[in-house]
Amino acid sequence: MDFKYLTTERTGAVEYLTLNRPDVRNAFNEQVIAELTAWATDIAADPAVRVVVLAGAGKVFSAGADAKWMARMVGYSHDENVQDATRMAAMFLALNRVPSAVVGRIHGAALGGGAGLAAICDIAVAEDGAIFGFTETKLGILPAVISPYVLPKIGPSAARELFLTGMRFSAARAREIGLVHTVVPAAELDHAVQRYVEELLSASPTGIAASKTLIAAVWGRSPEDAMSMTSQAIASQRVSPEGQDGLKAFLEKRKPRWAET
Repeated sequence: MDFKYLTTERTGAVEYLTLNRPDVRNAFNEQVIAELTAWATDIAADPAVRVVVLAGAGKVFSAGADAKWMARMVGYSHDENVQDATRMAAMFLALNRVPSAVVGRIHGAALGGGAGLAAICDIAVAEDGAIFGFTETKLGILPAVISPYVLPKIGPSAARELFLTGMRFSAARAREIGLVHTVVPAAELDHAVQRYVEELLSASPTGIAASKTLIAAVWGRSPEDAMSMTSQAIASQRVSPEGQDGLKAFLEKRKPRWAET
């Protein structure tokens, strides 16, 4: 698929997806939203992709919503605003449902919706100089459509501080609250991302996809409520082809088939 504001590159089982509007700090507009939604829908149906690396072109990861796009909303009716916001919410949902592991390569800044993108990444790696912020209240709005993905990462206490103030915060703070997982010097960013890619490629593809589903389903449930679901999940994976091969590979002291390529 051809995109105007995204670039994609496939290397083996790894898809490199880059936001490509560097002149406006990779800000979202309606076309970026449509392209990301289409990409996520297609990649979810492609079993050849095992890992996605999400990055931004130019000096920053993403500065969130495009100011010119948002300015046009002043003239929208309430229903038109709802439709527009729903399209953005659907984009985040589609990205969050990608069964492959998504690794975020975050540099420069991740603000507003850009911080929301960091939250949908399964693993987020940031350079130590990166700046984050849920800056929507500074513009008179709120971080609504990203909240279902941000809150499970940072929790309600940090959200009260950072959503309400709209303050910007460091990569170290982002790691402290769980928004990112690793912070490294800028010169080591690609190496750190690659380390995660290699770890993920050594893991079972169906195990990864099932684990992503499990995390979302179990979160917030009591152990008693989750017991049937978790028992069914492990039983199903044990008898799957990858489950069987993985266990046999361990006993036979060899690599499982998915790790041979």
